[in-house]
Amino acid sequence: MSSMKIQIMETIAALMTAAFGLIAALAWNEAIKELIAQYFTAGDALMGLFVYAIIVTVIAIIAGLLIARSLAKLKALDAKSK
Repeated sequence: MSSMKIQIMETIAALMTAAFGLIAALAWNEAIKELIAQYFTAGDALMGLFVYAIIVTVIAIIAGLLIARSLAKLKALDAKSK
């Protein structure tokens, strides 16, 4: 395969992965919102939104740290193999 075709396939794979990630994130978004709605009454809606925002922020931070760590390990392995 030519390098152009490989780049196109890699880009398509990355876009498809991102799309499925977005779909999964939206599904989790709804699940977490429903879970919080079960524990907070209508009067506590604002508090529920803050709890939701905090949960999502913590998940995003943990995911970001795990991704950064994995990337650093891959870069280190790549540097050793050269």
